[in-house]
Amino acid sequence: MVTETKTDIALLAHLYRRAGFGATRSQLEQMASRPYEDIVEDLVNPERLPEPDDELIRRFYPHLAANKDNPGVWNGRWFYRMVNTERPLEEKMTLFWHGVFATGWTKSEHTPSMVDHIQMLRTNCLANFRTLLLELSRDPAMIYWLDNCENHGEAINENFGREILELFSMGIGNYSEDDIKNAARAFTGWSFTQPLPLYPFGHYGSEFRYIPEDHDDGEKTFLGNTGNLNGEDIVEIIARQDATARFICRHIYNFFVADEAQVPAWSIQPPQDEAAMQVLVNAFRDSDGDIRHVMRTLFNSEFFKKARYTHVKSPAEFVAGTLKLAGAIREVEPGLADLEGTMIAMGQKLMDPPSVEGWHTGKEWVDGGTLTERVNYAVDIFSDASKPGVAEIIGRIKADGSPVSPDAFVEQAIDLMGPVDVSDVTLQSLADTAAEEGDLTFGSVSETKESERRIVRMLQLIVASREFQFA
Repeated sequence: MVTETKTDIALLAHLYRRAGFGATRSQLEQMASRPYEDIVEDLVNPERLPEPDDELIRRFYPHLAANKDNPGVWNGRWFYRMVNTERPLEEKMTLFWHGVFATGWTKSEHTPSMVDHIQMLRTNCLANFRTLLLELSRDPAMIYWLDNCENHGEAINENFGREILELFSMGIGNYSEDDIKNAARAFTGWSFTQPLPLYPFGHYGSEFRYIPEDHDDGEKTFLGNTGNLNGEDIVEIIARQDATARFICRHIYNFFVADEAQVPAWSIQPPQDEAAMQVLVNAFRDSDGDIRHVMRTLFNSEFFKKARYTHVKSPAEFVAGTLKLAGAIREVEPGLADLEGTMIAMGQKLMDPPSVEGWHTGKEWVDGGTLTERVNYAVDIFSDASKPGVAEIIGRIKADGSPVSPDAFVEQAIDLMGPVDVSDVTLQSLADTAAEEGDLTFGSVSETKESERRIVRMLQLIVASREFQFA
């Protein structure tokens, strides 16, 4: 008789914090009867599950249907997808690549191009790296962001040629200035169609346009390869480089496993876990740059399974994870567009990174001001006992109506909120708070109401804790 393998709840919670934006206890328990490896396969093959349907959200937010210039509404839509999608890794990988291939709205102020850019990342997020890099090179938002529309056969602009090497693939120290110039020459003539003006027609999209008469057809030498190279050739050569495998895998490790030093330091500071990095690099090389294979390898690795609470949540991860846990925005509701202001206060405006370098990560997400914003936001979300996720936790704690001791109360709350791995200091603080008012009791209406108030307060203390800032 074959015994079905069950997956540990804490491990599943860890997986879904990293491969998505968390999961409720009910969702974790439903999945726990399945082998871990099978769950990973569903994550890395999102096409097995239905894509989020935009029909309802477009009815509530007409700007989406009209494609008007309101990136805040589109970011609200993105959060709705993060929280409700059955394909969480797809949205998480889109967020990841948005940080690596940082492209912003501020320069163009053209929302349709940015929306299409994010969709391009979503479509190709688990594809072969060369496919993703090629689509990035053809993307109108990126072309305008890094001035490749100003890169002409008779007068090159090196901006995109430099950044595709420095920030998007290989990292500093793995190419020469001549390589940059010849990459720029290879991408001459790669431009986009000019969209109609905003007024009086409204916003229209743009598409990639290759202008052959503006392309430099001369001989070029790039990373030791000589010929009449074009942009496709440059992408192919880049994808074969060992430096590319290491640079992209370090980005993946930094985002999905544990916080690394900031990217500018990578040329002089080695990875914190060289053995783990080598596993990822080997997966990249063995699959010829297949990102799906790299992610499968990562999630099934022992170093990933052990790397719990080693990554400071970005504002997007923090907001989406808090909403998911509390059961908020399970239905389309007013206020989705307001999440952009919340994010700005925490230091991250989606679709509009501060520079081509993207956002600094890890502990740099948190300072006195942004931490206050995070705590106040999470405490406010968990102040409403009627939110489905909050109500579910309350219901589980008072399930049989028996009194619950302070220690059991704290243990259950921490478990149902994660499980969250709290320090001894935090645990003692929560225990002292619970002990001040004794057992939770559910005899009379007034006792039940008071105990529910205490449960809500305990959940607020947990989301305000230092540990809740980590994934």
